[in-house]
Amino acid sequence: MGSNTLLFLAGDGIGHEIAQETLKIIDAISDITQHKFNIDHDYIGGCSYDAYGTPCSDAVLNKARDADAVLLGCVGGYKWDNIPFEYKPERGLLRLRKELDLFANLRPALCFDALADSSSLKSDIISGLDIMIVRELTSGVYFGEPRGITGDSGHKIAVDTQRYTQAEIERVAHSAFDLARKRGKKVTSCEKANVMQTGILWREVVTQIHEKYYTDVELSHMYADNAAMQLVRSPKQFDVILTDNLFGDILSDVAAMLTGSLGMLPSASLGMADKNNKIPALYEPVHGSAPDIAGQNKANPIAMILSFGMCLKYSLNMPTESAWISAAIEQVLAKNMRTPDIANNMSKIITTQEMGDLIAHEIRHIAG
Repeated sequence: MGSNTLLFLAGDGIGHEIAQETLKIIDAISDITQHKFNIDHDYIGGCSYDAYGTPCSDAVLNKARDADAVLLGCVGGYKWDNIPFEYKPERGLLRLRKELDLFANLRPALCFDALADSSSLKSDIISGLDIMIVRELTSGVYFGEPRGITGDSGHKIAVDTQRYTQAEIERVAHSAFDLARKRGKKVTSCEKANVMQTGILWREVVTQIHEKYYTDVELSHMYADNAAMQLVRSPKQFDVILTDNLFGDILSDVAAMLTGSLGMLPSASLGMADKNNKIPALYEPVHGSAPDIAGQNKANPIAMILSFGMCLKYSLNMPTESAWISAAIEQVLAKNMRTPDIANNMSKIITTQEMGDLIAHEIRHIAG
């Protein structure tokens, strides 16, 4: 029996719907284990802008620092399309990642057996797929300076700066190699060293880290555009993919569709341990806020639920309970229960709430 504090930021769009179903899973785990989860709720993204005038308030940032982990739904929507750039919902998420220094983004692409036919690729190509993408999250072109748009109408210039330091590359490389040691002992580092100076430095630093610390792990290098092609040609050649912020964003979305739906994929964003060995962590689904289906009870909550499963594994030292969640989802899918995004002609289409109820029920059954 123990306790942990979680900050839950449901966000915008379908965020509140998938958050509610994840709370059912948290309740089930708590009931079974008698582990207490102290949950605080607050705003992030567009709803934070509406409530506080900023997409990520200082108060929320302080709560995030104090929590054992942060669970986040999704941000953004049409409602905030025309507000100033610095107040866009996505800026709140970027601030949270940057201020907590969550530099290592873990995005697994795992194909459940029951969904092997849901991918746009042939089932034999993706059946049994288990890839981990490690994306550098707090530097690169999303944060580099200078940036902005200058000039007069008809002569405008837009600038975004791709920037990496050796130290930033080193620490995310360590994260990828450490993960690979616990998996298939294979890392594919992806960049564009043929045309980008940051790619040259990336390849050089990753090679040095490998030769100095991780010779037991196989390392290969691949241009990021080729990696995108290889993901849809022969994805099971990969184990751990290590890449920068921009390419990681793109490659993880490609990998997401291998599994049948963005609604299936979780993520973890981890920082450096402090003097008390506490690691700041944010867990969120890969998908967006889907404002077109918000409030319709159609959203797939599985990615959010799996994100909590990653929280149990990486932050709360509850790997058994994390495995219960994956097994429960597999059982529900095996019964051909589907939200609309992963449905086929043989499926029984169910609501967001029904999916949460079924997974919670299966967890209680599995745990006995």
